[in-house]
Amino acid sequence: MPPALQHLRSKQDFHSLVFIAGTVLLNAIGAGLIIPVTPDLVAQLSQTTISNAALWGGYIAASYAAMQFLFGPAIGAISDRFGRRPILLISLAVLTLDYLVMTFAAELWVLFVGRLLAGIASATYATAYAAISDISQNGKRATRFGMVGAAIGFGFVIGPVLGGALALLGIRVPFYIAAVLIAVTFVYGLFYMPETLPKTARKPIKWRRANPVGAALDIAQTPVLMWFFVALFLFELANFVYPAIWPYYTIEAFHWTTAQVGLSLAVVGIGFSSVKGGLIRWIIPRKGEVHTVLYGFFFAVVALLGFAFAPNTLSVILLLPLAALGALIPPAMIALMSSHVAQDQQGRLQGALTSVIGLTLVLSTLVMTQLFTQFTADDAALYYPGAPFLLAATFMLLAIVPFWVGMKKVKITN
Repeated sequence: MPPALQHLRSKQDFHSLVFIAGTVLLNAIGAGLIIPVTPDLVAQLSQTTISNAALWGGYIAASYAAMQFLFGPAIGAISDRFGRRPILLISLAVLTLDYLVMTFAAELWVLFVGRLLAGIASATYATAYAAISDISQNGKRATRFGMVGAAIGFGFVIGPVLGGALALLGIRVPFYIAAVLIAVTFVYGLFYMPETLPKTARKPIKWRRANPVGAALDIAQTPVLMWFFVALFLFELANFVYPAIWPYYTIEAFHWTTAQVGLSLAVVGIGFSSVKGGLIRWIIPRKGEVHTVLYGFFFAVVALLGFAFAPNTLSVILLLPLAALGALIPPAMIALMSSHVAQDQQGRLQGALTSVIGLTLVLSTLVMTQLFTQFTADDAALYYPGAPFLLAATFMLLAIVPFWVGMKKVKITN
């Protein structure tokens, strides 16, 4: 490639990476900033107690995740047909308007509708990962997937912290600020984001595949991907125990304050981002994707079992770094899967991945919170706030089995 063209390609890749990272970062911030303001906002809109507001807040969180599950494959398939750029830009435009609507929501149902629309519009992680795959060779995919994962993790750190801080200025202020930030990203992408999918690599939309069931059935026809998908499903089902019950668990079991909970979430988020964006760049070239995944499983299981039986605050703090090391698993496993899929099917693969993550978030949120309530209620036969973590550790151990089978299917030995 001539130097001039190589420079242009490098510049375009840079703008693509910046825009994609910014998009997923803001999607994550948008998902996280509502966490600290949900209790007061829902209580205000429904004119009820914080206790009842928590119930509605769980439903709102589950509905957001459900939309990502339902629409992830369709958006991924549409990006395979029309390109990544228009999908990402439309998503940002919708999110900007949506957060403005939620800024002025005067009824609980408006907040529900707003989160439903936000869930649909932010189901673009598939398109973002597919765009990364478009501009990356196999050797760079894992590290760039890790970079995107780090942006997502950082967003989940900034989201709750930013939401809590801005709420001091007004309970609606976080939504307004989110709208402004997303609008700025939209303008940047409009002028600088190039299309990453060549027209020659585009394919017609097959609606049979562009839905969660169709995508799953399609994946099931590829045995290797099926086993990896089952492993990733079980991993996410276990890992989502953290956002599902962490605040309730630490307050109930160790009487943490809201400030301590927020600080711990920031520490965990920073740890996850550091692993995905930093450590994985070092470990994959030296150990390979398979061993990286296995190391991640080991640390994740130890951390979950530790939280399940943690006797005091100090033990919880010491376990946080081990929990962060579990973040080695997703980018390495996704890189393995993407290496077995053609370029014109990357969007479909990433759409199916988005659906898996969305489904597990819905299921894990409902299962873990219900289990936590059962074991911490006043009339509980056994008081055991660590029960959700014990269940999560079981899921994490089970995830190793399908991953090992998938690895043997393709005879991966790295």
